[in-house]
Amino acid sequence: MKLTKVFYDGKCGLCSKEINYYKRIAPKNIFEWHDIATNPKILRKIKVSQYDALMYLHATDKKSNLKIGVDAFILIWEQLKYWKILSILVKTPIVYSIAKITYKLFANYRFKRLTHCQMANQKVIY
Repeated sequence: MKLTKVFYDGKCGLCSKEINYYKRIAPKNIFEWHDIATNPKILRKIKVSQYDALMYLHATDKKSNLKIGVDAFILIWEQLKYWKILSILVKTPIVYSIAKITYKLFANYRFKRLTHCQMANQKVIY
């Protein structure tokens, strides 16, 4: 059975806190969680550099389609009880546009402030 794979920054306090919450509430056998800050080699399978994966949340659905940023969050939320409502709301055109812009601004701000993100090589796909 194929699982939704989530590739997150485990060295980011905020990221880890959020992902750990999702892990606690997620049904069994739905997600496969990958901390790409400490194990970047898993990114080879999806052909993404650690730099890019640290910049934005990445996830693959059960058909191995890559989702990035807000789309990765939507993919997660769609599979979590009570969070499905948020996924529906965020997919509406106006909210989706605002969410993408807001997420990109926040992700860039967070990325610039974290030393381990700055040390990631932009070109290397492990």
